[in-house]
Amino acid sequence: MNLAVSRFDLPPSVTMHIENTVNHDIFSTISSVDFLSHNVAMESVSVIAIPSALSTASASLAGEVAMIGQAGTRGVIALGVSAVVLFLIAMLGFFFIRYGKLWFQAYMSVADVSLISLIRMHFTKVNPNVIVQAKVMSAQAGLNVSRANGISTRRLEAHYLAGGNVMNIIHAIIAAHRAEIPLDFDQAAAIDLAGRDVLDAVQTSVYPKVIDCPDPARSGKTTLSAITKNGIELRIRARVTVRTNLEQLIGGATEDTVIARVGEAIISSIGSAASHFDVLENPDMITRVVLSRGLDAQTAFEIVSIDIADIDVGENIGARLQSDQAEADTRVARAQAERRRAEAIAEEQQMKAKVADNRSQLVLAEAQVPMAMADAFRAGRITSNENRGS
Repeated sequence: MNLAVSRFDLPPSVTMHIENTVNHDIFSTISSVDFLSHNVAMESVSVIAIPSALSTASASLAGEVAMIGQAGTRGVIALGVSAVVLFLIAMLGFFFIRYGKLWFQAYMSVADVSLISLIRMHFTKVNPNVIVQAKVMSAQAGLNVSRANGISTRRLEAHYLAGGNVMNIIHAIIAAHRAEIPLDFDQAAAIDLAGRDVLDAVQTSVYPKVIDCPDPARSGKTTLSAITKNGIELRIRARVTVRTNLEQLIGGATEDTVIARVGEAIISSIGSAASHFDVLENPDMITRVVLSRGLDAQTAFEIVSIDIADIDVGENIGARLQSDQAEADTRVARAQAERRRAEAIAEEQQMKAKVADNRSQLVLAEAQVPMAMADAFRAGRITSNENRGS
């Protein structure tokens, strides 16, 4: 006799065990009943003992059914736990297959990158290849990669999420470490996030940069024009050697400011020279004066040297200015002479007008003389000579 257990969705092994147990108990109960019936027939046992045996078998069967129910509940719980465990194992297997190579690379390089960190990078959208490569390079270069105060995985992830160039700052820190230039991760990250090329800054500190003054690419001019006190123009091309000042890289002035300051100092020093011969004989007088002014203050660079690459004598600006001034003076004198001539002509015309006026007045006066004589004769104030003789 078989008992099909279909109330719970159990594994086949559990179902088979339960069915075997129930079939065994039922078979034992039926065997007991047969044995009792045989004893009744053989030994004249009372018929009342048979119902008692049946009651005992029924109780045993109920207990087995209860055990089957408990076993089914435990099986469901075990199945759920097994499913969760299998899911976790599958997830771990997936991530291990995907990032196992990176983790093994970091482990063999003593880069201190855990598999949990790689899984976290997967969900935070961080490129684990960049982080692992940066940690491996740092560890192999002898940098501090501890989680407390070194180049930790968390700090690299934060810089990556902030939009920084992780590999660029690692290269810069390694180069600075090799050159014994003090540069920590926080300073390099700040320079990188500020928009400066930290690797180029370190390379410029190790290998100084040469800047042309003036820079044809920026101003379009190839020489600086300055005039000495004797009026001679000098055309100068200088080369400025600078290296990066990492402490003032953030907020410091750029190359344009350095070029402008150097150009201004060169023009000023040449302008204070008495003669262009002095400058041609001692070009280093310009560089000494320029370097003494501290032109690299508040800039991102430190001036190493200033060299005069070329000096050409230009025009005699003083003579040309004097010629222009003389011509201007001549024009002024001509204008003044022309004004005086015009004034003289005007005054001559005025004199002629006055002469004509005086002549007219003289004619009028002469016309009054006969009239006055006639009046005098009529009045007897004038007598003729004949009347005086008589």
